[in-house]
Amino acid sequence: MKEIRNMKKENIGSSLDSFLEEEGILEEATARAQKKVLVFQLNEAMKATKISKAELARRMRTSATQINRLFDPDNDKVQFNTIQKAARAMGKEVRVELV
Repeated sequence: MKEIRNMKKENIGSSLDSFLEEEGILEEATARAQKKVLVFQLNEAMKATKISKAELARRMRTSATQINRLFDPDNDKVQFNTIQKAARAMGKEVRVELV
C-alpha cells in the first residue's frame, strides 16, 4: 500500500495503456472494450424496454443467429450500422464522439 502512495500522480493510470501500446495491442484492446460497453448497454436497453432477442430480431428483420453475433463481445465482425439498427429498434440511438 505504501508503494502506491509514493507513486507520482502522473504515473497513475498510464501504465496499462503504455504496456498495451508497447505490445502493439492498444487499439485492439480499446476497440474490444468499447464493443463490450456497447453490448452491455444494448442488453440494458433490452431489459428496460422488455424486448427479447427474438423480438429484436423481428424488429430488425434479421435472424436470431445475427442477434447472437451482435451480442457476442468477441465477434469483431459486427458492423457499426448493425449496432445502430439494434439501438433504433429499441427506441435508442448510438452517439459517437472524438475526445
